[in-house]
Amino acid sequence: MNKKEIIAYLGEKTNVSKKDCALVLNAFIDMIPAKLKAGQKIQLVGFGTFEAHKRAARKGTNPRSGKAINIKACTVPAFKAGKGFKDAVK
Repeated sequence: MNKKEIIAYLGEKTNVSKKDCALVLNAFIDMIPAKLKAGQKIQLVGFGTFEAHKRAARKGTNPRSGKAINIKACTVPAFKAGKGFKDAVK
């Protein structure tokens, strides 16, 4: 399912115009990285939690050459599914 199909589905389920559904979906999608970057987590009870995890700098191995490389510290997004979501998918 792509973004266009999600907007159409939301419009059918809510009787709201596709244009308004697109505005809300785009605002939600824009909000997630902005809030994670600000150090906040987004928790939707029953669905899941979006949060940023910090990865420390570490040593790694280049799979092609086998040489040791240094991997820089970084922050990565993560999603943990909630119980309701997990149960619905089972």
